[in-house]
Amino acid sequence: MLIDSNKIASHNDDLLQSHQNKLIFTASEIAETENIIKKLIDFQIAIPSWALGTGGTRFGRFPGGGEPRSLEEKMEDVGLLHALNNSSGAISLHIPWDIPSDYNAIKALAAQHNLKFDAVNSNTFQNQANQEHSYKFGSLQNVNKAIRKQAVDHNIEVIKQGIELGSESLTVWLADGSCFPGQLNFRKAYQNTLESLEEIYAALPANWKLFLEYKCAEPNFYSTTVADWGQSYSYVKKLGDKALTLVDLGHHLPNANIEQIVSLLLMEEKLGGFHFNDSKYGDDDLTAGALKPYQLFLIFNELVEGMDARGMNHAKDLGWMIDASHNVKDPMEDLLQSVEAIMIAYAQALSVDRKALEIAQEENDVVRAQEILQNAYRTDVRALVAEARLRSGAALNPVALYRNLNVRKGLITERGLNTIATGL
Repeated sequence: MLIDSNKIASHNDDLLQSHQNKLIFTASEIAETENIIKKLIDFQIAIPSWALGTGGTRFGRFPGGGEPRSLEEKMEDVGLLHALNNSSGAISLHIPWDIPSDYNAIKALAAQHNLKFDAVNSNTFQNQANQEHSYKFGSLQNVNKAIRKQAVDHNIEVIKQGIELGSESLTVWLADGSCFPGQLNFRKAYQNTLESLEEIYAALPANWKLFLEYKCAEPNFYSTTVADWGQSYSYVKKLGDKALTLVDLGHHLPNANIEQIVSLLLMEEKLGGFHFNDSKYGDDDLTAGALKPYQLFLIFNELVEGMDARGMNHAKDLGWMIDASHNVKDPMEDLLQSVEAIMIAYAQALSVDRKALEIAQEENDVVRAQEILQNAYRTDVRALVAEARLRSGAALNPVALYRNLNVRKGLITERGLNTIATGL
């Protein structure tokens, strides 16, 4: 399913006068709006192939119809998102959920939808069909060398898949750990994991990066082998320059200061990228910015400051990806909302008066520092985000246009009411 550019243009015409009025007011409130808009146009957020179907919970899954039945249909859905917001120009594949059968055809389809391939993701947290050994007691950490080799080989195979597609990074997330005290020797588990990662790292092409995620708990409940940013940092520091820590916003203990973690990893040149989502209790994978929009802004505040301090390219030097999917929303609408929230937080962070904030910090003016940050957060920047879309040929209001065009109904007509997305 494709969206006619004329329909986007007609949608924008209907909203243009109201948008322009808001933009004029916003420009009167924020300095350097042109610079912010240009950065927003360049900023792209990858969509994970597994988020295009209904996410579900441990207790049930309620598909909404028209879900993508193949990798090709998932790419078409990302193409729809990108046509609507021009900020979703990449797709991140999970192997073996989404293995291309014809690389040339898949790359041609990606080009048709103006998509690139972001990080490829390995999967050793599940047993796959025809798998010789089980990951019940871990993969890269496993006490059984044959199981560790199987997991290493899978990651190397994922790298090969990524090379064919033009990807340049591998994301590794491990469910490894233990459920009960005494089940695992922590030191040996760390050593086994490091040795396994070293084999994977050695298989990376020269221009590739390895992103190592961490998670405080689940599916193991007593310990996880890469439990926090410090443990991830310990591994990637030993591996080498191409190994970096990936931050998933839902993978922390309650009230963790994620913005401080981000700042320090950036300073140490070991921040690789993000999986954006939101949470109330744990790894809820809710729509980004749905519950903690101020925290999302504070994270981007540190990102902008840290990247600028190092002269980094905001759009290209870190990996930006959503990892959110929920059971009660249309997945496409959920993703559009997440992208919007991320772009808003980024725009707010770009609007912070850095010089004034630095002076307030140097003078220990706590009240002034707080006022500077909260003023940027409370200023409505949605017109800047919308203007970036408008200049890119995308929709001023992507969710509204998605609904006006009855996209989900069209997908149900094409694919059927009872389709279930492959993967999860």
